Amino acid sequence: MPLSPDQHFQQLRLWLSMESDAERLRMIERRKVRNQANAESRGDTLVDLVIDDHRTGLGGRYLVTFVKRNRTQNLPWNRFRVGSPVIASDELEECDSGYGIVCARNVGSIEVAFDEWPDGERFRLDLSADEITRNRQLHALSAIGNARGRVAQLKDILLDNREPRFDPPVEIALDPKFNESQRQAIQFALSSRDVAIIHGPPGTGKTTTVVELIRQSVLKGMKVLACAPSNTGVDNLLEKLAANRVRVVRIGHPARVQEELQAYTLDSLVEYDPGMKVVSDMMREAEKIARKAGKYTRAKPAPGQRNDMRQESRQLREDAKLYERQIIANILDRADVICATTNFDPEILGDRQFDLAVIDEACQSTEPGSWPVTLRAERIVLAGDHCQLPPTIISTEAAQQGFDVSLMERLVRTYGDRVTRQLTVQYRMHREIMQFSSDCFYNGTLIADGTVESHLLRDLVPPPHSPMIESPVTFVDTAGAGWEEEPEPDGESRYNPQEAGWILQQLKELCKHGIPPADIAVIAPYAAQVRWLRQNCPYKAIEIDTVDGFQGREKEAILITLVRSNEIGEIGFLADTRRMNVALTRARRKLIIIGDSATLATNEFYANMIAYTEKIGGYRTIWEWDPAIEV
Repeated sequence: MPLSPDQHFQQLRLWLSMESDAERLRMIERRKVRNQANAESRGDTLVDLVIDDHRTGLGGRYLVTFVKRNRTQNLPWNRFRVGSPVIASDELEECDSGYGIVCARNVGSIEVAFDEWPDGERFRLDLSADEITRNRQLHALSAIGNARGRVAQLKDILLDNREPRFDPPVEIALDPKFNESQRQAIQFALSSRDVAIIHGPPGTGKTTTVVELIRQSVLKGMKVLACAPSNTGVDNLLEKLAANRVRVVRIGHPARVQEELQAYTLDSLVEYDPGMKVVSDMMREAEKIARKAGKYTRAKPAPGQRNDMRQESRQLREDAKLYERQIIANILDRADVICATTNFDPEILGDRQFDLAVIDEACQSTEPGSWPVTLRAERIVLAGDHCQLPPTIISTEAAQQGFDVSLMERLVRTYGDRVTRQLTVQYRMHREIMQFSSDCFYNGTLIADGTVESHLLRDLVPPPHSPMIESPVTFVDTAGAGWEEEPEPDGESRYNPQEAGWILQQLKELCKHGIPPADIAVIAPYAAQVRWLRQNCPYKAIEIDTVDGFQGREKEAILITLVRSNEIGEIGFLADTRRMNVALTRARRKLIIIGDSATLATNEFYANMIAYTEKIGGYRTIWEWDPAIEV
């Protein structure tokens, strides 16, 4: 029996509470671990850090660069991303030093933005639960539950209590670079009076399509709110919108925005607005009057003079703040598009409503994360791919109950093709890299564009060419080799050192053939395998990460080590095939997979994958690949 609207929102609130509890418990458990290797094993913590450098950023924030106390060490594999909230603590005093936002990172350092200077000599950084975001979502759920008028109508449609409406599609002038499926998706979304979905499988130009939809809407005089769950997703939209000369403003913490896009942030636009000189002058004058009121002089001031001066100072400050708010309002009013994460600060936008709200990468947001956007919209368009990674959920119980189902995925299940248009032409992969994913997840609908359908690594380097770079897909089967997985010492992850060693050999071969290391990546589903490979890989430009780190990414060559090899056919979370869909669709010209078919083929998905590689001539045994290898 379907839930009533009140029950639906109560369920979402319960899941948010369960997630908050799970994050809090995880933080408590994490803080109990003092051993460095164990503390860093999950990727949520960095320890034994010192401040290497600092500078001042927008708004007077401190941008602090942390490195390992032993400066010869790189940072271990971790889940710290640009925009992640963190807690810095003093390891010696065992007390918190401040809350910050990751604004840059590389293999050896991490830069964090703080509003106040973090005190301490030796630091620990922990990923922090974002309770501010959760509170905003809870507030939005309450507001949407009590909504009237247009918001109430949208709510009814999104809860399947009212049918979505569409006008007849209108022909629009589009650049010939857009293929027919992109053209239809844009026209369909423009014809929607309520909600539309653009389903973009890997490499199909989803964000490019979304940006053109926004541009066309602006040409029609609409104001647009363009969102994504992650700061990286927002920056991708912002970069493409700016390139299309759309008047756009990015709201949110500047530390979460790529440096080359800072000029479009609200903070930067306010800072360089000519009117801010008046605000600064008023603030300085207010401070001068306040200091004067606080001074003792030999001459006794007239009765009430000091109070009058303090009152004058306070009034001057209030006037300055009012003027600054007016500057902010003018900047936002001039923008055709405002870019933000789905969890934007509602106070910044005031009571602004938008003709259109767009959420890109919508399937990476939990449902409560999408409702704050809906509150602001006359119409809404969701774009993403429910066949790739779902939202990240900490609470296993909440995920099992349905918290990992995004609003977009739920609407696809509810309305299907009535509100959805799928993009079908992909511009990334060789057709044989694409085909298994197309058949398994997209009913065989994907087509490789002519510019990519037959491209191979051999096209990038002069001859002579080895067989490795003359074929698009290779699966190397280790069944019978005895290359079994191992639990990480004192950790919960798993690794397979023999598979990892073989991967390193292939990396050396690819580089020897002239493939630049920056064009190669390794994906491992287990963090322990990532750590082993990173510690032993001689090429620092080769990216090695878990599946989550490669969502939305691509490389010329991708190597995947599946790790699992055991006597009972246990594959763990490899059974999450949507995760593997991401891994299998990152390569442009060459995909190499290594795994144990005896373990993997207990799952139908992997049995079909191995059968597909046999069909296209890409299957090899570990001995056939290299008869000299010792197994």
